[in-house]
Amino acid sequence: MTAASKVQLPQLGNVDSVDALVSKLSSYISKIIETPHTFEELRTTLYAETLKPLVQHLTDEVHHPGVVHALLIAKGHYVTLESDDDRGINATRGLSCELVAWRFVTHLSKRDAIDHLCADLPGDSQYHDDVEGSTDLAASPGAGLLDGASRELGEGFRDEDIPLPAESGRVPASEYRGMTALEIAAVTDAKKFLAQQSVQQIINGIWNGEIVFWKEISQHAVKEAEIYNPKRSDPFCRLRVPLYLKAFEFLFFAAFLALYYFVLVEKTPLRTVTPAEVLLYVWIAAFIHNEFGELWDSGLTLYSVDFWSLWDVSIIAIGIAFFICRMIAISSGDRRTTDIAFDILSLEGIVLVPRRVVLIAKPEPIFWNASCVTKDFIKFLGPVAILYIGFNTTFAFLARGTMSVRETNWTLIQVFFGSSYLGFGVAEQISPILGPPLMLLFVCLTNILLVTSLISLLSNSLTKVMEHARDEYLFVYSIYVLEASTSNRLTYFLPPTNLLALLFRPMRLIVPADSLRAYRIILLKATHWPFVGLILAFESGRQFLHDRQRAKTPFAALTQNSAPANLLRRPQSTLPSSVGAGTQTRSLDCHAQPADTRNGTTSAPDETVQALQQLADGLRTQLHSVERILEVERSRRSAT
Repeated sequence: MTAASKVQLPQLGNVDSVDALVSKLSSYISKIIETPHTFEELRTTLYAETLKPLVQHLTDEVHHPGVVHALLIAKGHYVTLESDDDRGINATRGLSCELVAWRFVTHLSKRDAIDHLCADLPGDSQYHDDVEGSTDLAASPGAGLLDGASRELGEGFRDEDIPLPAESGRVPASEYRGMTALEIAAVTDAKKFLAQQSVQQIINGIWNGEIVFWKEISQHAVKEAEIYNPKRSDPFCRLRVPLYLKAFEFLFFAAFLALYYFVLVEKTPLRTVTPAEVLLYVWIAAFIHNEFGELWDSGLTLYSVDFWSLWDVSIIAIGIAFFICRMIAISSGDRRTTDIAFDILSLEGIVLVPRRVVLIAKPEPIFWNASCVTKDFIKFLGPVAILYIGFNTTFAFLARGTMSVRETNWTLIQVFFGSSYLGFGVAEQISPILGPPLMLLFVCLTNILLVTSLISLLSNSLTKVMEHARDEYLFVYSIYVLEASTSNRLTYFLPPTNLLALLFRPMRLIVPADSLRAYRIILLKATHWPFVGLILAFESGRQFLHDRQRAKTPFAALTQNSAPANLLRRPQSTLPSSVGAGTQTRSLDCHAQPADTRNGTTSAPDETVQALQQLADGLRTQLHSVERILEVERSRRSAT
């Protein structure tokens, strides 16, 4: 008899709070998972006996909107406990939470899946307008991520005698308030959960704009995930689609790069500032303001997980250093300072060019693999630097009087990178007695030991990356999408127009928040209508090509628009659903809503009616085609 068969399922049907869900779910999982297993073992051999009854119970009996949130919060707690556990049991329990959350999502319709994955943690989300106007940091998604680095719960969730988290004196769910289930999965490293197809369909829908968080730009707009409906949505809301945000960001970087090359090639004299240089300063300021906004919106945890954030910080640091040196040179008239300023600006190409290329390819696996290997390489530089400094100090003192410190340092650098013969040639010059043996030791430790160890380390890192390449890539891609989509700002200004929003910052002291929000909306619509026009033109062209392709292949269109087979599913969740039936849901193709059987009535869901209407239209089209063929055939026979 297994452990799961001895443990009674938790009674979750009447649970109201997420805290209670976390406590009962984690207590149950801690009791049924007593030995370490891999995710594949859980999914294939143990799922039916241990976790499937819990999934069935959650599917049939529990209608709380925070089920997925609670499972992923429990996953985060087990990750925290894993640091003190050398058996791997808590890691297995965390994987179990991911598996249960994934299987629960597969039992939902697409509409309910959107609500469970994209809604803020129930009871804790609050509306904030923008970076400048937000004051309650603790209630925003950024707050949960900023202080999410310490998600400890005291002594809760032990292997034996498991106390409820409430008994430990700390409420677990409060640290994730205002966050969606997808965000919680990202900050708790729930990579297996995010890599599943049912979850990636939602993330891809967010990326393409088929799932939106705003349907209007107004003073009283409320952030809520729903399927995009062009007939009911404000066109300016399309500015918040991650795909278009990244496209405009690419254009911004392209202009940034063009200004960078133009200023460096031109290299104006001492106290002359060209319009191109002024525009470069504007672009640098807009980029700094935009990065600050992204950090505030996504929080430090999500922002730091993105490897390319380090490159953005480097762009900012180099740009500020160039501006300071350039201003000093203009005020003092020093030519040398001017040369130093432009030399600093030339360093920008090291990070600016790769950053622009990454925007073209999104977080493709090849770039993510390079980032992982680079992280391990940077970690390896620590012991290398310590060893090098030690030998450099010794050789500098031994060579006193015969070689300068600069010459000694440059010689050791050349030896480190493979020019061993140079070191042996100057070893006796450094010290006739200690020079040769110390140089031999330095060559052995660097060229043989450290270089070989570095190659082995990077090879092992690349092997590990390739073993989990899909999960890791989808994890990075999910963060890439969430960073661009889950902001609580109503008005988002694309750079460099985001500098105009700074004009409203002093007005916060005298203008009410509602009026200030209205002014920002007016400014947004006045400055961003060309961007919205480009987006609508692109979507109209794409829709035209799609309709034209369907007209050429009516039988394929008829097959695609057949009525969904999954008309019966679990009872509808009590989560408030305002998700409209959109016309651009081709990749999602939501399953139909079930008949409402709670009050003994049956009503056809909107998606089913729409699918049946499309089926009827397709049949009518086919009938008209057959009639035309018959008429042509009759005419031909009459003529003969």
